[in-house]
Amino acid sequence: MNFSRSIELFDRAQKSIPGGVNSPVRAFKSVGGQPVFFKSAKGAYLYDVNDNRYIDYINSWGPMIMGHVFDPVVHAIREKALEATSFGAPTELEVEMAELVKSMVPNVDLIRMVSSGTEACMSAVRLARGYTGKNKIIKFEGCYHGHADSFLVKAGSGLATFNIQTVPGVTAGVSADTLNAPYNNLEAVEKLVKENKNSIAAIIIEPVAGNMGCILPAEGYLEGLRSICNREGIVFIFDEVMTGFRLAAGGAQERLHIDADLVTYGKVIGAGMPVGAFGGKEIIMKQIAPLGNVYQAGTLSGNPLAMIAGFTLLSYLKNNPSVYDDLETKTLYLKEGLHKTLKSFDLPYVINQCGSMISLHFSNQPVNDFASAAASNNALFNKFFHAMLKRGIYLPPSAFETWFLSNALSQKDLDITIDAVKDSIQEILNTD
Repeated sequence: MNFSRSIELFDRAQKSIPGGVNSPVRAFKSVGGQPVFFKSAKGAYLYDVNDNRYIDYINSWGPMIMGHVFDPVVHAIREKALEATSFGAPTELEVEMAELVKSMVPNVDLIRMVSSGTEACMSAVRLARGYTGKNKIIKFEGCYHGHADSFLVKAGSGLATFNIQTVPGVTAGVSADTLNAPYNNLEAVEKLVKENKNSIAAIIIEPVAGNMGCILPAEGYLEGLRSICNREGIVFIFDEVMTGFRLAAGGAQERLHIDADLVTYGKVIGAGMPVGAFGGKEIIMKQIAPLGNVYQAGTLSGNPLAMIAGFTLLSYLKNNPSVYDDLETKTLYLKEGLHKTLKSFDLPYVINQCGSMISLHFSNQPVNDFASAAASNNALFNKFFHAMLKRGIYLPPSAFETWFLSNALSQKDLDITIDAVKDSIQEILNTD
């Protein structure tokens, strides 16, 4: 493949943008090499500035459930843009969007729109602190909830990619109020709760983690956390920025049959546009201004373009539940194809999958937390990433990220991907 135009643009970008990118993982620091610059997308495919085509397994980090440039969403955005791009005032569409989310998601009585997943998680934690009158939170090593100060203590994804363990600018006080436990370790949580009795406002978790690869909760783990929160008066927050409306119409709460007190969403509720939301139980959500004294605001909250995009996509998903069966079938087909291919090579590997989230770790042990993800052969993954890239398969540029499938993928796309895996591994082994 010819990447000349991407190389030129990256050189130019570094003169005006820190690191040449507007989000760190895009820089390819983990996998090496230089990032690919894109110009368009359609369905299951991305097209770069050199006109190379790729089968996409990122899908804008999750929200493109129906693929890129989904016709109903594009049409709705065009029509809404003729009316306004922003009001900074209430609209009927915001009400309709809130009602739609409530109709799809268990356990959401009230919901507040914001502008990003980071803002949603930040606001949910602030709300939990205001509601409980406590300061500390428990999060999990390898889970990523955005770049607000509280969440950058032993976070996954981008920080893991850059091997950043402590973040300048995050104060000691904030760090002290952020308690970390290994994912899937209930005893560690019990220990933290005991050591910080009556001080913990919230436990926030990715119910299916996506920022250390795809990591599933162990049997009984989320139920155990729910029990702890009930017993101790702790607000249980599900970060469903990745899992919301992707694992099921009602997200992880529906698929895993666990009720959270608060739930957060990101760009999926805008069909990929910049948006987020947090919602949950009425007794807690009523503490948010103007009903309560926990302040949160945003001029672009409920932006009409983001709302109409999200309303259109979520309405489609609600009215076409077979989409989730199709996605599961395609992901299982890919998973089985990966197994058949990889087991023919003398390489240890682990494939984790839940719904249309899947990841590959080159490891000889189960990958069920951040430590086991980090212990995998991530240098091999980096070679694998580039071998797949030159074969037209665009994977997340980090071993610490889940892959996302869209329903636009055809069986032919999946077969091409599986063949590319075989050729890529063979090339790596021959080179080594």
